[in-house]
Amino acid sequence: MNTNIGLNDEARLEVGSMLNLLLADEYVLYVTTRDYHWNVTGPEFPSLHKQFEGQYEQIAQWIDDVAERARAIGAGARGNLADLVKAARLSADPGIDLPAEHMLSELLALHEELIVQLRADSEACLERFKDAGTADFLTGLMEKHEKAAWMLRAQLETEEQESSQYQPLKIQHTTS
Repeated sequence: MNTNIGLNDEARLEVGSMLNLLLADEYVLYVTTRDYHWNVTGPEFPSLHKQFEGQYEQIAQWIDDVAERARAIGAGARGNLADLVKAARLSADPGIDLPAEHMLSELLALHEELIVQLRADSEACLERFKDAGTADFLTGLMEKHEKAAWMLRAQLETEEQESSQYQPLKIQHTTS
């Protein structure tokens, strides 16, 4: 059946391809977050284990939303793991034996990469493809990633500050 939503077939297919790339990248973030949930160790284990669980559950919903948006515009949604892995633009370090702080930094970097991509994709949807619906969807998703990145960044800043407390301060005295 034809999809008649005010977008020409070329625009729908291009936006569908864009959404499927996003789907692959979101899946990398999901799997990485789940990996870190399983493999986090150290004194902050209980809180990080729970935090990562909440994050991957949230990302799972985002993945579903992206797939449903692709279907809503009449494009397919990539769901085969091998296809997702091949298409993904993101990658991260595996969680086994990775320090917790590095896990947080990796997740922050993934969210920030997605934010940059979402910003560009949203603009392309609006200006190039005249698809305000997908542009709005991508902007909303970008805002969710911005909030997640802010939370991770704030957590890393706290940990950096705490670790710097134990290093002696070097004060230089100047003479006039």
